Amino acid sequence: MKTELECAGLPPELCMQLELESQVIKIKLEHRKMGRVVTVVEGIDEKAFDLKKLVSYLKTKLAAGGTAKNGRIEIQGDHRTKLKRILVDEFGFKPENIVFIEEE
Repeated sequence: MKTELECAGLPPELCMQLELESQVIKIKLEHRKMGRVVTVVEGIDEKAFDLKKLVSYLKTKLAAGGTAKNGRIEIQGDHRTKLKRILVDEFGFKPENIVFIEEE
């Protein structure tokens, strides 16, 4: 979370809400070997969220394996719509800031 100087004197709760609203989160599906698919989430600020705790929560909620590495979250299987719903309902991200990236 940002310090008082970085928040221009705003209360920490308001500063956190501004950070959530300004982030653009990308959710995409990657195909791996043997026909497996992985849902990848990018763009979540590592300073605002502990990605390891977040991925642990998501793995439990989605009943799937996953990991957090290189600033991105990887969840086994196709969980794009469920992930968007969880990020909006439980973590306060704006639906307009979550985009699905189609694979080329």
